[in-house]
Amino acid sequence: MYTNYFHLKQAPFSIAPDPRYLFMSERHREALAHLLYGIGSGGGFVLLTGEIGAGKTTVCRCFIEQIPDNCRLAYIFNPKLTVEELLLTICDEFRIDLPPAAAGTLGVKGYVDAINAYLLASHAQGNNNVLVIDEAQNLSPQVLEQLRLLTNLETSERKLLQIILIGQPELRTMLARPELEQLAQRVIARYHLGPLSVAETGAYVAHRLAVAGVQAGTPVPAALAPLVHRLTGGVPRRINLLCDRALLGAYVENAREVTPKILRRAAREVFAGETPLPQDGRRPLRWPLVAGGVLAGAAISAAAWQAVPHVSPAPAPAPAAKVAPADARTRAPAPAAAAAPAKPLDLATEEEALRELGELWGQKLPAGTPCAGAPRLGLRCYQGRGGLYELRLLDRPAIVALHDGQRVGYAVLTGMDGQGATLAINGQRQKVSLGALATRFDGTFTTLWKAPRAFRDEVHPGDTGADVDWIAAQLATLDKHPAPPGGQPFDAATARLLRAFQEKQNLKADGVAGPRTWMRLNQLGGVDEPRLLAAAEK
Repeated sequence: MYTNYFHLKQAPFSIAPDPRYLFMSERHREALAHLLYGIGSGGGFVLLTGEIGAGKTTVCRCFIEQIPDNCRLAYIFNPKLTVEELLLTICDEFRIDLPPAAAGTLGVKGYVDAINAYLLASHAQGNNNVLVIDEAQNLSPQVLEQLRLLTNLETSERKLLQIILIGQPELRTMLARPELEQLAQRVIARYHLGPLSVAETGAYVAHRLAVAGVQAGTPVPAALAPLVHRLTGGVPRRINLLCDRALLGAYVENAREVTPKILRRAAREVFAGETPLPQDGRRPLRWPLVAGGVLAGAAISAAAWQAVPHVSPAPAPAPAAKVAPADARTRAPAPAAAAAPAKPLDLATEEEALRELGELWGQKLPAGTPCAGAPRLGLRCYQGRGGLYELRLLDRPAIVALHDGQRVGYAVLTGMDGQGATLAINGQRQKVSLGALATRFDGTFTTLWKAPRAFRDEVHPGDTGADVDWIAAQLATLDKHPAPPGGQPFDAATARLLRAFQEKQNLKADGVAGPRTWMRLNQLGGVDEPRLLAAAEK
């Protein structure tokens, strides 16, 4: 209703999980790092908790996008199940073939035997298996005990099933019960996702408005951030509800921006009858981790990011102390990292990073507007969002946006494998862990692809030209058919071949040759372009 009034492309504060509005605060990135650390640490349980609307689903979605290629993922979003229903759901998610039941149901033993056989076979193929359970506070004690028993299958090096439990704060209380002590001792990483700070609240509101297309003059002034934070407790979903109603209120009053009076009235309407949220300003709980990688204990963010490039390499972190098994109430705080205090990140500007990226393609992009001048050099820019998983699929170097507190800088991601990534900043290269990278990477990137100057970024059915001829020839070669004569239009037959190609390559099968289709055709056609994964393997 108010979008036209404020000249917005869409409502900026919808509670629908639109990936375009993804906002990763420092604590969201830190929670993501815990999850990524967990899947590389040898199995067991990883615990992520947070209040309703704190962004657990956002973190989970980013995690799923960034799991390594050798991970097989099962996701359960409705855990109100019996033991047998849970086991059957796990079999369905992992696509485990079940033997026919002799009579009635297969039974717990039949399901467990099938799961164990699958995990052993999968491990023999070099794969890891991760089970993610959302809304895990709804799990019964009997189901939790069965999950613990599933993690008993292990080799001398690691457990064969990694289980990630995501839930509301009462999940921590459940795991503190004496009867679940054995499960609590197998939790190798814990993180409680707290609310946004005042500064993050302001950045969150500004980010969503910017994505929605706000022009000059924001309808929610930055000066309102402390009040928005006080009224919502810094919980993202509550911020959305409040700001949406406040914009509607400003529209009704014919005001050009939200005022404190409008904001307070919106809060009374949206949160009527609710108990006010605590305003204690506490940080989210930091739980100690069993050391096994670059992340360790309460210093996870700082310690992990010590490895990110400065002009000179950072000192190696001191070994972390082992943590004796205990429940959440008796765990001792992790020791402080022995490494030197983190220096400000020496990150590049976006233009500097783009020009350094262009050098990997053997071209010197023009200063000022590198992407605008790239087509004259036979290159095109492609801006994407989707994190490390998307970059793995594209398999090409890219510049990545990295956060250092309130600052944003850029680096060139030149190589990546299952253990780490290589970043380049102004000619300096250094290897970092994927977990460390995830604590600062917000998922946005820019990469390059080759295309002659006369080619279009997108080719649609009905088009003609040299780019249409090239696409038709490439598709024919891949299908081992003779290339069609040149000068033909992009007809229905070519569109069908293109859609079949897109489906096979896990691309959007729309029959339109866009940037991602061009990139894949270039790769399969042998076009000389730098690779991301190959670079890391050298």
